[in-house]
Amino acid sequence: MIHRRTIVLAVGSVLLASPFVSRAQKASKAWHIGFLSGGAAPANGAPPAALRRSLEEAGYVDGKSVVFSCRWSEADNDRLRRYASELVGLDVDLLITAGAPAAEAAKKATSTIPIVFVAPGDAAATGLVTSLARPGGNITGVSDPAAELSAKRLELLKEAVPNATRVAVIWDETDRAMTLRYGEVEKAARVLHLAVQPFGVRRADDIDAALAAMARERPDAVFLVSNALTNVNRKRILDFVATQHIPAMYEFGFYVEDGGLMSYGPNFDEMWRRAAIYVDRIFKGTKAGELAVEQPTKYYLLVNLKTAKALDITIPPSLLMRADEVIH
Repeated sequence: MIHRRTIVLAVGSVLLASPFVSRAQKASKAWHIGFLSGGAAPANGAPPAALRRSLEEAGYVDGKSVVFSCRWSEADNDRLRRYASELVGLDVDLLITAGAPAAEAAKKATSTIPIVFVAPGDAAATGLVTSLARPGGNITGVSDPAAELSAKRLELLKEAVPNATRVAVIWDETDRAMTLRYGEVEKAARVLHLAVQPFGVRRADDIDAALAAMARERPDAVFLVSNALTNVNRKRILDFVATQHIPAMYEFGFYVEDGGLMSYGPNFDEMWRRAAIYVDRIFKGTKAGELAVEQPTKYYLLVNLKTAKALDITIPPSLLMRADEVIH
C-alpha cells in the first residue's frame, strides 16, 4: 500500500483561533456525552477512536472526566428518533451525531442541549443550520458541500472509465441530504453527457431490487451515495459490482479498503478530531450556535489497483498521479 496522504486541517474561522488547552487544565466534572449514529454499532460499543483520543488530549478521559451513552440505529430511522429522545431523557451535557438523519433527529429532540454533528451532508442547503458562519440555535459541527463533491466524484469516475455512457446511482431517498447529493450527481451527469439510472432506496430490500434491475440492464459504472443505509449494506453492493465487473465510485475510503475501485472524500478521523474541538469549546462556555460550521479543505482520492485488475480496466496514469493512496 502506498501512502501519500497529507492531513490538512479544515478551516473553522472561530475554532482555529482557539486550540485545545493543555492537559493540565482538565474539566472539573465528569461530562456526559450522548453519541447518536444511524449506522451499525462497532464491536467495542464505543464512539470513534479518533474522537476519544482527541478528547483525551484535551483532558477529557473516557470513564473519568467524560462518560458516553451511545446509540446506533442500524439504518432504522424510527429507532433513530426514539434513541434521540432517550439520550435527551438521560440529561446528557452534549450530543454528538453521525450522519444527516441522526443530526435531524437530535435537533428535533432538543432545542437546549448542544449538538455537534459530523458528516450530515450539506448542512446549510438542507436547512439543518441557518448558515455555516452562524449556524444558530444549539447546533454546529463539520459539514460538506454536496454540489462540488458530487461533480468532482463523477468527473473522476468518467476519467477512470472514459467509455462510460450510463451510470447507475444508488442513494437513500428518505435522507434529505443524500437526495440533495443525488440531484447534484444528476446535474453533473448532464454536463458530462452521461445517462443516469436512478435507484432511490428506502430499506435493505430495495437495494436487492436495485441490484437485480442493474443485472438486467447493466450500467457502465455505478455511483454510490453513502449514508447509514448504504454503509450498513455495503458488502452486498461491493460483491455485486465485483461479480458483474462494474466499476464504481464511492464517497469514502473504507469502501476502497473493503475492495471498491475508487473513492473521493474527506478523512473521517480528521472530522472526528475537529468535532472534539467543538466539544471542548462548548464545555468551556461557548454556545454551539455561535461556532461556525466547518467544511473539510482536503479530500482524498483512493484507488484500488487490485480491483481495477479484476475488473480488467486500466486506471489512467494521470489519475494515479493525483491519488492520495493506491492499494495494490
